Amino acid sequence: MDDQLNFAPCGFFTLSNTGVITEVNHSLLNLLQYERSELVNQHIETIMTVPNKIFFHTYFYPFIQLNGYVNEIYLTFRNKNDQGVPVLLNGVRKERGGEQFIDCVLIEMRKRIEYEREMLNSKRKLEELNQEKDLAHETLKALHTELELKQAELIQLNQQLETQASTDGLTGARNRRFFQESLAASIALFNRISIPFSLMLLDIDFFKRINDTYGHPVGDEILIRLAQTMQEQSREIDIVARYGGEEFAIILPDVNRDNALQVAERYRRTIEQAEWGEYKITISIGIATVTSEDTAETLLVKTDQALYVSKSRGRNRVTHSDDA
Repeated sequence: MDDQLNFAPCGFFTLSNTGVITEVNHSLLNLLQYERSELVNQHIETIMTVPNKIFFHTYFYPFIQLNGYVNEIYLTFRNKNDQGVPVLLNGVRKERGGEQFIDCVLIEMRKRIEYEREMLNSKRKLEELNQEKDLAHETLKALHTELELKQAELIQLNQQLETQASTDGLTGARNRRFFQESLAASIALFNRISIPFSLMLLDIDFFKRINDTYGHPVGDEILIRLAQTMQEQSREIDIVARYGGEEFAIILPDVNRDNALQVAERYRRTIEQAEWGEYKITISIGIATVTSEDTAETLLVKTDQALYVSKSRGRNRVTHSDDA
């Protein structure tokens, strides 16, 4: 990277096709307060907030794969001190040496200036009020009360964000809330720019029998291993979530019916052939591919019906809703 780009008055970084940072300029390192070795070879989502990760998955990746570029995406990164840094990002997909890369340029959004201006105005008002001692005293008390209320609101918001964390506590997969938000975002993206996707629901065959025979700790271990196996088989942009009990949901962005059947069969075969010790584990899978008539609710219903058909036809099989 030459000095002109390295010290340009804007941040620059390059992502691999899987979202790993391969290059970063000095300006961005200075903005985020990281050393080069701390960012290079890290996934871009490691410096994003949770809501921005969802947006990155459901908009950035699909759009740049479809169009080869994105313009003016508003994101918030986290610097080394875990402080939010709002930026405006542009990206373009390039091929170099037979590999796909995404070059991105970002500019810091200077919200802080507005905040500091408000703070200066408040200080000026306090100085004016201080000249009128009696009134200033009451006003200062009111400002302190307002500050305490704002701090209480901030604590409450942080607690809500922690409660809404996106990871299932047992399996490490995404949780149901994250899945539902991602499904709604995928539907909205499809309605806006017609990027297809498919939805899978899968269920462990005869899982109750395992719990009843070997106990719930064994059942929990199987759920953990199953989630790990599915995540290993998934792409970076796929969303693997625990939907409930022994049931998992997977959103496959930019995957049509035929490809979804191939992916599902790979999951089914991998689980069937995996080493589970003394247990025999198989899964049944239902699939649906989004259409223009679908909502999140109707797509889930179609997928669930396809899963029911897989179970009723003997389990350990894949069914698409078109064939159900």
